[in-house]
Amino acid sequence: MRQDPTQTETPIAFAAVPVASAPVGQADATVAIPRLALRARAWLPQREVTLGPVAGGVAIGALILATLAVVACAAAGPSVLVPRSVQTFPNWEAGPLHDLVTRVITDPTTLGLAFSGVLVAMIAAYLAVLAAVRSLSMRTIAITVVALHLIILLSPPLQLTDLFNYLGYARLGGLHHLNPYTHVIKQELFDPVYRFTSWHSLRSPYGPLFTALTYPLAFLPLPVAYWILKIVTVLLSLSFVGLVWYCARQLGRDPRFAVVFVALNPIFLIYAVGGFHNDFFMLAPSMGAIALLPARRDRTAGALLMVAIAVKFTAVLLLPFLLIAAHTRPRRTRVLVGAAAAAIPLVAVDFALFGFSLPNLSQQSSLLTDFSIPNLFGLLIHVGGGTPDVLRLATVGVVVVVAYEVYRRRDWLNGAGWSTLALIASLAWLVPWYIVWLLPLAALGTSIRLRRVAILLTVFLIVTFIPATALFFSDHGIDPLATPAGQVSRSLQHKLAQ
Repeated sequence: MRQDPTQTETPIAFAAVPVASAPVGQADATVAIPRLALRARAWLPQREVTLGPVAGGVAIGALILATLAVVACAAAGPSVLVPRSVQTFPNWEAGPLHDLVTRVITDPTTLGLAFSGVLVAMIAAYLAVLAAVRSLSMRTIAITVVALHLIILLSPPLQLTDLFNYLGYARLGGLHHLNPYTHVIKQELFDPVYRFTSWHSLRSPYGPLFTALTYPLAFLPLPVAYWILKIVTVLLSLSFVGLVWYCARQLGRDPRFAVVFVALNPIFLIYAVGGFHNDFFMLAPSMGAIALLPARRDRTAGALLMVAIAVKFTAVLLLPFLLIAAHTRPRRTRVLVGAAAAAIPLVAVDFALFGFSLPNLSQQSSLLTDFSIPNLFGLLIHVGGGTPDVLRLATVGVVVVVAYEVYRRRDWLNGAGWSTLALIASLAWLVPWYIVWLLPLAALGTSIRLRRVAILLTVFLIVTFIPATALFFSDHGIDPLATPAGQVSRSLQHKLAQ
């Protein structure tokens, strides 16, 4: 792993540069906005690419129109955009746009190609907004973020059925009194949520706090529970973005860039918010922990991080870097005391509801996606894709990266960012919205390279997951999972879906 650039490094792309005039209220802070630069040849003069407010406004408009087009197509009728919609697609799932928009594209292949084109266009618009962010006001950006969230709220869940799986496990435990860590959704076959779910034979992999929070939804009619969970997820996403803005101001970064870098990312919009994933139940408290450290509210920061861990265990990766950020032994002790104080009631609730059962992470972590980094690495070195040995090597790699970043004790946000990147790269089951774990750390840290890698990873995840790529590979007989390890993964995935 190469070291992060220092302040003397020549900016190449997304480099921090001074801003001539900061927004009102930021005169007391050192404000920096990364610029977008291109270099075709190492020996040619570098030219920074910066756009003005007109180009920035056009790019923002393109993002809004693209998001609205995706949501409208998804709500109009059954399609490849909404899983299982061909089997069942009630109006309460489709949303209010269902009766206002007619289906323009009915052919699945054509719709998949159109969706792919829209996502690629959104990448271009996202990069254009980043290049124009110096000329945009915080008010314009904030209105854009809220408008996009409101549009997405009207959409049915895009691409995956995770939201209904959350409700399936909630009803399994809360309504049917079956522990979701020892029982499966298939055991509530006659529950109305069953036909909307996908992982019928998978014990719940979700954290105990999140599962407990969803239990009250089990006693509500399914459409009501569905909309409550959607609204709460969108509100948590907005809260998370607001905390990114707050942290940027606290750290002397320009909040315009930080918010745009995170909240206008196409994966954030279409896959994370559009899929209504529970990652925001983890991201909001973990970002809250980061926000509280500069205010020296160490115990509360530790407690919030423990809440995030109870939702999704991956948040534990942030703990050593919070301790580094605390600087002194007394402050580190307060962080740990806060975490321990929060852990006591969380463990008590966990034990009362689920006993000694734990989330089922083992099965999910053994599944492979076509373009996960371990699978591609295993193919590259000709060992048969994402074999168990390759996955173990990837896990060791995460431990090495975390140990190295903790040992360096430099910018703790950069260290947390590189460690999170290593975690994402190690996952056998890699899905696009996992990048939202990385985006705020890259936006708030000082590492230019980390921001570049986050952009490249965004492009990689979109290109590899769009329907056009699957169609291209199918037409050319290319199958990244055509290995013994891949076939085992497919067999297990099919079994868990039955």
